[in-house]
Amino acid sequence: MDAMEGIIPTHSESFNGTSSLDNSSNTEMEQAVQVQNFLAAPVNCKLFVEKITIINGKEDSEFRKAEVLSSREVQGNRLEYYVHYVEFNKRLDEWVSLKRLDLSRPIEFPVKKTNKIDGQKKGRGSKNQDTLSHGRKNKKKTEEHVDQVVLGTEDEHGQTVEMDVQEDEEMEEDKNTLSKANEIEKLRTGGSMTQNVVEIARVKNLNKIHIGKHEVETWYFSPYPTEYAYCDTLYICEFCLSYYASHKQLIRHRARCQLYHPPGNEVYRHDEISFFEIDGRKQKTWCRNLCLLSKLFLDHKTLYYDVDPFLFYCMTERDENGYHLIGYFSKEKESSENYNVACILTLPQYQRLGYGRLLIAFSYELSKAEGRTGSPEKPLSDLGLLSYRAFWTETIIEYLLQAQKEATIEEISQRTSITIQDILHTLQNIGALKYYRGQHIICLGDKVVEQWRRNDEKKRLRKRMIVSEKLDWKPLHFTPAQLRFL
Repeated sequence: MDAMEGIIPTHSESFNGTSSLDNSSNTEMEQAVQVQNFLAAPVNCKLFVEKITIINGKEDSEFRKAEVLSSREVQGNRLEYYVHYVEFNKRLDEWVSLKRLDLSRPIEFPVKKTNKIDGQKKGRGSKNQDTLSHGRKNKKKTEEHVDQVVLGTEDEHGQTVEMDVQEDEEMEEDKNTLSKANEIEKLRTGGSMTQNVVEIARVKNLNKIHIGKHEVETWYFSPYPTEYAYCDTLYICEFCLSYYASHKQLIRHRARCQLYHPPGNEVYRHDEISFFEIDGRKQKTWCRNLCLLSKLFLDHKTLYYDVDPFLFYCMTERDENGYHLIGYFSKEKESSENYNVACILTLPQYQRLGYGRLLIAFSYELSKAEGRTGSPEKPLSDLGLLSYRAFWTETIIEYLLQAQKEATIEEISQRTSITIQDILHTLQNIGALKYYRGQHIICLGDKVVEQWRRNDEKKRLRKRMIVSEKLDWKPLHFTPAQLRFL
């Protein structure tokens, strides 16, 4: 009997074994229910997703927490999910297949918001109910409007689409009918830094573009026309910026296209770099196509359908085949805030080669020719802020070292055309503002100067600098009639 006790389980052991089996069964059942609930309503759920990155030609993957923003059915009845990786920039959002979702871990489902009305406050309830019902009508109207925007819309010529769809009247209506709490609920803070309600639904509609010799992955949504929405690859003519759904269509177009440079005046040429000035009022189609292209890589700027109030300065690289677009910046013809740049972009295939600094330097060269200070329109993107900080730092330190005398912030501003606010921001950022004997002074540290010398050597090795003598440009002056954009 004693020997058998070591073989036959006691009642308590048998019960524990049954309990562990029950727990395992319950866990599997809960997981199955979780997966079923997710597949039924995946939008706004948070779960772990396999994020694939390529480093030095090698594929690496890791699971990151992400929020599902949208879902779609593709060929073969396969499901894909558009995800935003938490604490990552929105340009890394992407469509992923079901197999890249980790459904074994707990899934965070969105919390349903319920409107609780206190029965004791019926006197105020009628007014609140009217406001809420009116808010629902506005919300439904906005959602219908969003659905139209996501796909894009054609204009009368079938060439371009409406760039900004949030009308002032709707914005005023929302402010009057939505309480602060309801307004906050409408904003998605996880998917984007923008606070435009329409932007919530703007999932990336194109994966890649083919332009010139380059195939480039897109970063953000751009409102191309409906027939081009959700193409895997959009083919763009690098000279006239017309867009096509297939490579064959692009080849046929290139056989007829007569344009080999941006349609404007060449105002600068040095070595292989040229700048062209294009008036948005005179070249509407080309400038609208440029806005559509740039919106694929800009998230924090609202690009408008009306390009009339803007001048576009496009930087190109010249070879035997023509002038190839590298980047551009736009500026208002008349800026009340004294901005010298509205939007600025270096195309991704040309980034990290010194071209961004060249664009910024050229914008300040124009400000010097105008005899005024200038600053880029705010807010800047993360990459834009880094680029401007680097340029301001290099320019200010270069002036201080070459001056070899005491200089005031006003003098620096006059000589560089950088605003006093941007100079103060830069000096504070590099720790060059010191308090000494009752006054603030500018003092450059050894590390700051050494870093500037290294960057200056790299800049000279690249030989990409703006030469003032090569600028053939005079400030444009517009009459009130020309500035009346109807």
